[in-house]
Amino acid sequence: MISRIDKNAVRQGRHLRTRKYIKGTAERPRLNVYRSLNHIYAQVIDDDAMHTLAAASTLDAELRASLGEKTKSEAAALVGELIARRALEKGVKQVVFDRGGYLYTGRVQQLAEGARKAGLEF
Repeated sequence: MISRIDKNAVRQGRHLRTRKYIKGTAERPRLNVYRSLNHIYAQVIDDDAMHTLAAASTLDAELRASLGEKTKSEAAALVGELIARRALEKGVKQVVFDRGGYLYTGRVQQLAEGARKAGLEF
């Protein structure tokens, strides 16, 4: 019997490997991305205080109405803009981008570009 590769386990290994070097501080928190099949989630995290400063996802009531017939990539860009707006309200201008072990393409890239467009620096 041929065993299948667990892609999520491989991704989690990649994430753990990069998390050795990526750390959010109070001055420069970590912008974390989680991607499920249908939704995308983003959090701005201060790892020193172990505190989430801002969060946004495609499930937010603020975004839910405007998503309509948008593709998942377009929705990810809107989530990026929303997380940037919420982070800027909390006084966060610079973040460290943590792509969560995902490749920097598609929805993850769209979220990052949306956040940059809205004013976050990373």
